[in-house]
Amino acid sequence: MKKLGLLIMILCLLNAAQAEVKVPGYVSDNMMVQRNAPVKIWGWADKGETVSVSINGQLQKVKTGKNGVWQVSLNAVPVGGPYEMTIKGKSNTIVVKNILSGDIWVCSGQSNMEMPISRGWGGSGLARNGEEESAAAKYPKIRLLTVDRNKSHIPLQDAKMTGWYECNPETVAGFSAVAYFFGREIHKQVDIPVGLINTSWGGTNIETWTSFPLMKTMPEYRKKTDEMERPEFAERLTVGGVIAKDQGVVEEWYKDGKKIKNAEAVTVPNKFELEGIFWYRKEFVLTEQQAKDSITLSLGEIDDHDITYLNGQKIGETGRHNIFRKYTVKTELKAGVNELIICMINNVGAGGFISEADKIFCTTSTGNIPLAGEWVYSRTSKVGREAGPNDYPSLLYNAMIAPLTGYPIKGFLWYQGESNASNAYLYRTLFPNMITDWRNAWKQSDLPFYFVQLANFRQPVEQPAESDWAELREAQHRTLSLPNTGEAITIDIGEANDIHPRNKQDVGYRLALNALAKTYGKDVEYSGPEYVSMKIDGNRIVLTFKNTAGGLTIKNKYGYLQGFTIAGADKKFVWAPAYIDGNTVVVFSDAVKSPVAVRYAWAINPDDANLYNSAGLPASPFRTDDWEVSTQKK
Repeated sequence: MKKLGLLIMILCLLNAAQAEVKVPGYVSDNMMVQRNAPVKIWGWADKGETVSVSINGQLQKVKTGKNGVWQVSLNAVPVGGPYEMTIKGKSNTIVVKNILSGDIWVCSGQSNMEMPISRGWGGSGLARNGEEESAAAKYPKIRLLTVDRNKSHIPLQDAKMTGWYECNPETVAGFSAVAYFFGREIHKQVDIPVGLINTSWGGTNIETWTSFPLMKTMPEYRKKTDEMERPEFAERLTVGGVIAKDQGVVEEWYKDGKKIKNAEAVTVPNKFELEGIFWYRKEFVLTEQQAKDSITLSLGEIDDHDITYLNGQKIGETGRHNIFRKYTVKTELKAGVNELIICMINNVGAGGFISEADKIFCTTSTGNIPLAGEWVYSRTSKVGREAGPNDYPSLLYNAMIAPLTGYPIKGFLWYQGESNASNAYLYRTLFPNMITDWRNAWKQSDLPFYFVQLANFRQPVEQPAESDWAELREAQHRTLSLPNTGEAITIDIGEANDIHPRNKQDVGYRLALNALAKTYGKDVEYSGPEYVSMKIDGNRIVLTFKNTAGGLTIKNKYGYLQGFTIAGADKKFVWAPAYIDGNTVVVFSDAVKSPVAVRYAWAINPDDANLYNSAGLPASPFRTDDWEVSTQKK
């Protein structure tokens, strides 16, 4: 009878746990709801369960569907707050506090959107004056939400998220710098609460941020989309799935007393250029006293992924190459020989123990034990690595965009393109397709979409030449043909030796100018000069522009224009003098008697380009010709 009673109690607890109402990650204290839009809240509960949601005097009840999902849509609440929302099911109640109503912006892209203000990357990978900016970030009406990195082969209903935070010196330090500086300017100028959702991943291409149905329509990606529809494809997306059939896992080489087969001697640290799965083994000795206390294993940086075991027990796992491995162990220690096993997965490029020998050691209560030196290892697989976010289309859309699409927002910010420079001509199609794709997912065809044109990078060229980065900027600029889009030009604020320029203040500010003018109706200049047309006048070409504000200006101490090249019918460009004549620019060269085309800032680092308008905004790079470009030839 006692056993029966215990069983009934356990079943009751399990049923109660299953019956709990749950909500997605964007529903948390300090959350934002989009002003002038329905408050859409959804979640999970038992099939047929009644769930009630109340906010600002409104109450709505709904029954959970057969799929376990419920959803309500309440009327918009007035701008401001704070509000409190109560979500109640049959066995639990969720109270969400300190909610504000304002404008929510989804901020996405690769590392220059991901780059934090003053904490998280270290070194130069932080915003200019980051510590001072963080210390001054006391804006409780700006709210911050970060979507964690994740991949999926199918659209997810929920994403891994941090939960919403009020903006303060502590919470803003690790947040997207570009997103924050944009939001700060909007908050100051419009005086409404601003919500910022950072969903970005460094080094990613645009294909992975675009939905699968759209990518499947493009013949260039048919092979990969066909692979993604195979039942076994999901195994490629996690380390666990990749190594599940690995010999070392199947034979449990990590277990105490097991041996690594086909092992060879190796000196650690070691670096190699091989992909695959590797098993490393090292023995070290602890005294009785050392074994009674905890130890810390410092393994330095490992490229890319490690699963670390001690005496048959897993003690740590890290999935990024630039993270210093440091694992503290309190149990499983032995007086005498202890066995350290590391399963190492190298996805691409260089792999192995990256740090110097003095960074690889064991810290005990009585001193350090070096771990560098003689190990043994075995390579069990040459292929079958975990699929990265760029290996297949739609992986990040499914995991980091799709879960947000039911959440009303104001618009999008986008900073990406470096990873697509080699196929810049195709970006002409990929970029507008993705914008339309996202708007369709939110069921709003005119949602504002503001993006950053690639900054200048690397050393300036000595002579005019083809440039995939210039072609990518052109593809970005052409996307302005879509309605409700805007562009922040940044060819004057990059850094030759750093693909992550620290001046994120001006990037956020120039994005904000687009939003202030186009979304909020403010009378501000939002764009630098844009090329409109050309006219050949003898041995000169006269260029006309729009968005000149109070007029075209030159930004350098000498007072003459730079960054222009000119060519004749032979398509050979040479550097060209140029001057401003009213709202036109005249370009010429004694070396080109019969010019037919002009290009401006056509290089990966057009550091001398200095055409601006009177508002201090730089002109966008352009070309007047329609000749075949380098990435088009691919």
